[in-house]
Formats: sequence, C-alpha cells, structure tokens
Amino acid sequence: MDLNFTPEEQALRAEVQAFLKDKLPRRIADKVKAGQRLTKADQEEWHAILNERGWYANHWPQAHGGPGWGAVQKFIFDHECALAGGPRIVPFGVNMLGPVLIKYGNEAQKRHWLPRILSGADWWCQGYSEPGAGSDLASIKTTAVRQGDHYIVNGQKTWTTQGQHANMIFCLVRTDREAKQQEGISFLLVEMNSPGVELRPIRTLDGDREVNEVFFTDVKVPVENLVGEENKGWTCAKYLLTYERTGIAGVGFSVAALEKLKVIAAKVTRNGRPLDQDPLFATRMARVEIDLENMKTTNLRVIAAVAGGGVPGAESSMLKIRGTEIRQEILALIRRAMGPYALPYIEAAQYEGYSDAPVGPAEAATAAANYFNYRKLSIFGGSNEVQKNIISKMILGL
Repeated sequence: MDLNFTPEEQALRAEVQAFLKDKLPRRIADKVKAGQRLTKADQEEWHAILNERGWYANHWPQAHGGPGWGAVQKFIFDHECALAGGPRIVPFGVNMLGPVLIKYGNEAQKRHWLPRILSGADWWCQGYSEPGAGSDLASIKTTAVRQGDHYIVNGQKTWTTQGQHANMIFCLVRTDREAKQQEGISFLLVEMNSPGVELRPIRTLDGDREVNEVFFTDVKVPVENLVGEENKGWTCAKYLLTYERTGIAGVGFSVAALEKLKVIAAKVTRNGRPLDQDPLFATRMARVEIDLENMKTTNLRVIAAVAGGGVPGAESSMLKIRGTEIRQEILALIRRAMGPYALPYIEAAQYEGYSDAPVGPAEAATAAANYFNYRKLSIFGGSNEVQKNIISKMILGL
C-alpha cells in the first residue's frame, strides 16, 4: 500500500516491519493467515511479545505505559501487523477498558488496573449486550443496588466474547430504574469468580464456543469498582463504543484477506481457466477491491482529523458499516472459490474445533468456518442498521 507518510512515519513503518519479521512467531502467523483459531496461549504469547517491546497498549499515553502514539502511528502498526499475519489484539482490556479508565477512572483505579492490563494479569471481557438489549443498549435490565460498601448485581449478559478465558468483566448495569434509560446506567468492574456469577457457552455458526451467556445472581461488587459517577455510565459506554466501532473496520485485515483471495483465484480453475479470469467472479473481486481502496481513503481522512485534535463521530459508524461489509464479501468470495471443497466444515463442526487437514485446496479447511463466523461483523458493536440511524441523526439531523 503506497501511502503519503512523513519520513518519521515511514521510519516507524520500517521499524514495525523489522520487528514483525524478527519477533512474530511463524507458527502463530501461519495460523492467522490460514484462518485457523488461536488458543489462549497463542494470544498471551503475542501479548507478552508486544508488551516487552512497549507496543501492546500502543494508543495509551506514555504516563500510563504506552508509547504515546497518535492515530497515524497506530494505523501503521495495525496495518503492518495484519499484513504480516499478526494476531488481532484481544481488545477488551487494552483497547476498550484501558481508554475508559484513563479518561474516567480515579487515580486508585488507574494505578491498580492499568498495569494489570499491560502485564496480562487480568483477562477482560465485555458485559454490554443482553437478551433484550443488543444494539438498543440503553434498554439493559441488569441491576446493581447499592448496599453499604457493595453493589448487589442481578441479571444476564450475552454474546460475551472469550468470557471463558476471562477473570474480569466490565459491565453496564442499571442503578436507577426510575431515571430515563441512559441516565440510570453505571459502569462496573466485576470479578468473574465472584459467588453468583455463572457462565454458559454458546455454540456459534462455525462450531466454535467463543461467545457466552453470563448470569449474575446477588453478586457482590465493591463500590470502588464503579468507574465514573453512579448513573453516568452511559458516558463511558459511548466513549468505549467509539473506539470499538472504528477498530472493527479492520482495513489491514481486509487488505490481507484480499491478497489471499487473489492467490486463490489465480490458482483455482473453472472451465479450464483460472477463476480470476471468469467474468462474473473477476467483476466481484474488482468491485470489492475498489470499495476497499475507497475505505482506506476514508479511514485516513478520519485519522487525519483525529491527529488534528478531532474526535470521530459519525465517521466511526461509516467505517464500521463499510469495513464489515467488505470483509464479509471477501470471505464470501473465498468460500465461493472453494466450491464443494468447503463442505467438510459441516462434519468437522460436530466436535470441539474443526480439522485443519485440507480436503482439496489447502484454503478449503477454514473457508466455510470463517465465512459463517464473520457474519457477526455487521451485528456486534452495534448492528449496521443502527449505525445507519446514527449517521442519519448526526449528519442529516433526522
């Protein structure tokens, strides 16, 4: 990708590329490029490598253990990682909770929790969505009633990604049932091993169990685990979602996936010629590449605005919509290119994990599983339909 970076930014890009070549474990990169699942140990290993270099919390200020990078430097790092096969950083602690604590947490919370995020002492998950409150997040029903020095939490969260690995969960809870929806919500930090917390796995379309239901029954949470003011947690929630939605766009991951698609389309034949010479398939490839180039430009414009002191608003929703649609289209084309060779996924999904042994082209082993799993992209983080409503309100005033 040819971008107009400054000499300093080009130097950082070269430094990141050299670091990835030297430090990114090849077996982990091969898993990522093949679309295979990473274990918790894989993710913790990459986390530790990045933390040792000081690049794990790359958007945190230096005062809190980060390198103090701006939006452009973070874009360079994330983009090069994606192209090299670097795992997506598990976002819940470092990319979601960390910025909230830095902006809204008190000094004691920053001193305690931020170093534990960096070291990996805590693995965080997100307690936002509920059975009746997903994209309509303000409709949450989970309650927290203060009793002395504790809150008593009751309710349910769902779609809790990687909750099976987590020892901590940050939750939106309703602390005032009489107030307007957004005004009665608070932001709590809850230990997953607390009495009354129950986790149940949910099997997803690709046969995995990466998401969960979490139930709270009279769970005691210390008052000092309240972030920000009581009943003002919606402010924290919106701030966190801005980071989440911008990151979901995943420009670098789409670029890497498109390159993989091109390799597959040049190798797989149909009617005696490579698939990339089939008029219909080639047209779809060209269309998604054009869309991706346009999204790159939009992403860089947002980055330039943030670097100039702005805050992404409706742009986060735009990137979320287009980024997820583009990634889904690329994965759909990869699965289509595999044709009947993608079918073994169905049998393999009957047990924990799917087979990595290829049947037909090597890329077939994960084609269907990734296609099905990433249908979620346009739903989580606020569904794309809700993002369109946000855009219409913020830009058009509707």
